[in-house]
Amino acid sequence: MFEYLYTILKSSSILKKLRTVSYLPIWIVYFIDVFIVLLSGVITHIILLNLISKFQNNTVLLLGNLTILVVNAIFFLFFRTFSGIIRHSTFIDGLKLLFSTTASFLFLMVLNYFWEFNTGVKLYLNSALFINYIVAFSLLFLFRIVVKYMFDIYATIDDQNKRINAVIYGVDANAISIANALKTEIPTRFNLLGFIDNNNLNKTGRSLLNLPIVNHSKKTPIILRNLKADALIIAEKSLSKLETIALVEECLEYDFKVFTVPLITNWEDHEQISTQVKSFDIEDLLGRQPIVLNTKNINSTIKGKTILVTGAAGSIGSEIVRQVLGFEPAKVILLDQAETPLHHLQLELEGEYGTIIRPYLADIRYVESVEKVFKKYKPEVIYHAAAYKHVPLMESNPAQAIGANVLGTKILADMAIKYQAQRFVMVSTDKAVNPSNVMGASKRIAEKYIQALHYLEGNNNSSETKFMTTRFGNVLGSNGSIVPLFTKQIKEGGPLTITHPDIIRYFMTIPEACQLVLEASAIGKGGEVFIFDMGEPVKILDLAKKMIRLAGFVPEKDIKIKVIGLRPGEKLFEELLNDTSKTLPTHNEKIVIAEELAENHREILLEIESLIALSQEATSNTIVMQMKKVVPEYISMNSVFESLDN
Repeated sequence: MFEYLYTILKSSSILKKLRTVSYLPIWIVYFIDVFIVLLSGVITHIILLNLISKFQNNTVLLLGNLTILVVNAIFFLFFRTFSGIIRHSTFIDGLKLLFSTTASFLFLMVLNYFWEFNTGVKLYLNSALFINYIVAFSLLFLFRIVVKYMFDIYATIDDQNKRINAVIYGVDANAISIANALKTEIPTRFNLLGFIDNNNLNKTGRSLLNLPIVNHSKKTPIILRNLKADALIIAEKSLSKLETIALVEECLEYDFKVFTVPLITNWEDHEQISTQVKSFDIEDLLGRQPIVLNTKNINSTIKGKTILVTGAAGSIGSEIVRQVLGFEPAKVILLDQAETPLHHLQLELEGEYGTIIRPYLADIRYVESVEKVFKKYKPEVIYHAAAYKHVPLMESNPAQAIGANVLGTKILADMAIKYQAQRFVMVSTDKAVNPSNVMGASKRIAEKYIQALHYLEGNNNSSETKFMTTRFGNVLGSNGSIVPLFTKQIKEGGPLTITHPDIIRYFMTIPEACQLVLEASAIGKGGEVFIFDMGEPVKILDLAKKMIRLAGFVPEKDIKIKVIGLRPGEKLFEELLNDTSKTLPTHNEKIVIAEELAENHREILLEIESLIALSQEATSNTIVMQMKKVVPEYISMNSVFESLDN
C-alpha cells in the first residue's frame, strides 16, 4: 500500500520537497501534538454525540474539552514528547507518549471527581474521557509511525538502483546492532537481504528484523547467489583472522564484494555507520599472525633516551617515530632532507609530543650537517632508515645510490662511534641479498661496512656502540610501492601494470616491519643481520586480481591487467639469505639472525673510499664495476650493466 502511495506521490512535488526537509523545530512538533489532542476530542464527541448532549450542557462541554487540551499540553512539556526526531522515532518515544497521555488521563479523572464533589456535576463523562485517552494516544503514536514509515519507504524505494544488495555474516548482538544502524543510515547504501548463521543450526527458518536467517551449511557464495546478493558484510567477531581471510577470498573468487565492520562498542561517540562499514584492505588479507613484542626489552632500550631517526619523514621512518614515541623517549630527532614531508610529520606530532620531538632538516651525505646533529643532541639510539630505494631510478643514477646509501651510512656510523651512541640500527632490504641491481648492491655495501665496523670496534674495545642490520622485503603501502600504484590505477579505470606474470615478492605491513625493527634493536648484541619472517611470497599477478576484486570490479572484464616487462635491475623473485648463509633463531619466532662472514674493516674501508671517490667523478660503468668488486655476488639482471659481468 505504501509503495502504491509512493508511486502516486513520486509524480507530484511532495517528494521533491521531502529531499530538502530538515528536522522540524520542536515547537512545531509540540503544536502538532496539541492539535492531535484537539482532534481526538472532536472524534470522541462524534462517537458519543447523543450521550454527551444528554448529560452535558455546552458551557460544561467547552470547559471540559479546554481542560483536556491544557492538561495534555502541560504533560507533553513535562515528558518532552516532542523532543525526538519524528523520522527516527524509537520505542522510547512511544513510551513517552504512553506515560504522558496516561498521566493526563489519571489527572483528569481525579479532577473530574473533585469537580463533581464540589459542584454536583461531572466535568466530563468517564467513558468519554477514556475514549479520548485511547484516541489521543493512538493518533499521536500513528502520526509518528506514518512519518517514520514514509521516510523509510522514501529511502528504500528512491535510489534503489544505487544500493548494494547485501547479506550480514553473523547473528549475534553486534550483527543485529549493525543491521539496525544500516537500516537507519541516510542515504541508505545497503539493501539487507538476510543473515548467515555460522554457529547455531537451530535458527533454520527463523528471522531477525524481518530478514531470513540462513544456516552456513552451503558455501557462502552459493548462499549469496541464492539470495541474489552482491555483497557480504562480516559482522561475526568470533572468526579467527585465517577464517576471515578464507571467507573473504572465497567471496572475491566469485566476484562478490566483502565489507567489514568493527565491534560497535569500539566506535567513537561521533562516528557514524557510513565511516565504519569498509571494504577489506589488501593488508588485511596477508594471512599473518599478530606480532607479539617484548615491550620490556624495547622499553629499556628507548625510555628516557635520545633517539635519532634518519629518513624520519618516509613511510618506514615515520612509523618508527610513531612507535618509538610510545616508549617515552627523552627526545626524538626527526632527520630528513625532504622539507614538506618533514613539516607534515611535525604538524602531526607536535600537538601531543611537541616537547620531545626535534625536526632537523639535513642531508646525510654531508658530514658537517650530520655532525651538527650529533654534537647538539648526542643521540643514544639511531634508527637509520634514510635511503634511495627505487630500483629503476638507481639503475640510472648509481652515483646517487652510492652517495645516499653508502656514504650517508658511513658518515652516520662513524659519528655514532665518535659521539658514543649505544645502538645503531640500519634498515636494509632483501634486495641486498645476491643483488641484481645498483640499489640492492649499494645497500649490501652499507651492510658490509656496518658489520665490519662493529667487529673492528668490538675487538679493539674502543667503542660501546652496537651495530646491527635489519633486513626485510617489500612493505605494503610504503611510498612508491606496488599497492599505492595499483590503487591509483584502479581509480583511473586501469589497466593495472605488472612487469612479469610470474614475478613474486615478499610483503609485510609498515607497522609490522617497524615493530620488528624495534624488537631487533632491543635484542641485538652487535654485529647481527636480523632477517624478518615475511610469510609466504605473493605472486604480483594474484595481488593485482585480488585488489581489483576488493575494489568491486572483475579482473580483465572491468579492469585489465597489462604485462609491461621487467624493469631495469628487476628479478623475478627476491631472497632473504645469501646462498652460503645460515640462520640462528631468536626468542621472537619472526626474527632470525643471518650468519654471514664479516669483512676485514681495513679492506672494506679502502674499497668504499675508492667507490665514494669514483661516484663523484667517474662514469656509471666505472662506478658499477667497482661495486661488483666489493660485492662479488652482484650480477646485473635486465640492465645495461649486464655486459660488465662478462
